[in-house]
Amino acid sequence: MLYTIWCVTYLVVLYLLLFPVQFVFLQRDSWKPLAHKTNAVWGKLFFWGIGIPVRIEHRFHPDPKRTYVFCANHFSYLDIAVMGVIVKNYYAFVGKSDVKNIPLLGYMFAKLHVQVDRDRPNSRAYSLAKSIRTLASGRSIMIFPEGGIRAPEPPQMVPFKDGAFTMAIQQQVPIVPITLVNNHLILPDRSPVRFNWHPLRAIVHSPIETTGMTQADVGRLKQETYQIIDSELKKSGFPAVVHQ
Repeated sequence: MLYTIWCVTYLVVLYLLLFPVQFVFLQRDSWKPLAHKTNAVWGKLFFWGIGIPVRIEHRFHPDPKRTYVFCANHFSYLDIAVMGVIVKNYYAFVGKSDVKNIPLLGYMFAKLHVQVDRDRPNSRAYSLAKSIRTLASGRSIMIFPEGGIRAPEPPQMVPFKDGAFTMAIQQQVPIVPITLVNNHLILPDRSPVRFNWHPLRAIVHSPIETTGMTQADVGRLKQETYQIIDSELKKSGFPAVVHQ
């Protein structure tokens, strides 16, 4: 509990200290990459301050000048913070619009990322269209294709949704799978909130090229990405799951 109090307090205070700088960078589109870098600094300082080493296995180093769709499993809210540490590219998250209700953080998210409001019938189509425009502009997309934290205990991946793969094929950009091995042990998705000390592990996999693919290939691309991440989770002791 004491460790949790320290982690939460440090997280909030650190963001409050960095937010004025980020706020300035969010006022112009040309400055928004700097706002993105501020988030990365926040993540690095956070993990340093709570004493958690971040161990990344790079089977592929993304080219900062290329555009990708990054896809990762999602078992913990810590996944969002760690992405800025793992991936150096300038990217936009595709995430729930609920974040906009969080003071300051919500303002940043609305200005910098793509929101999905599940209560609005046209929101998914709008977010997909905005994501495609983002890719077309040369900015990468970061997405959790499970559509949120939906796994029971112990964590198991649920089937991926089509959006990430539809946009990647439409723009002919590579998919980069990322396996987040143990974030759920550091910050489990349950109440009460508890932080636990574990070295954080992540794997950045080789890209799956989409050049020449059509929308008829969405299912195959989705399944290939799922299997790459799932096979690494199984190697780390995650239970096998069969989806009907």
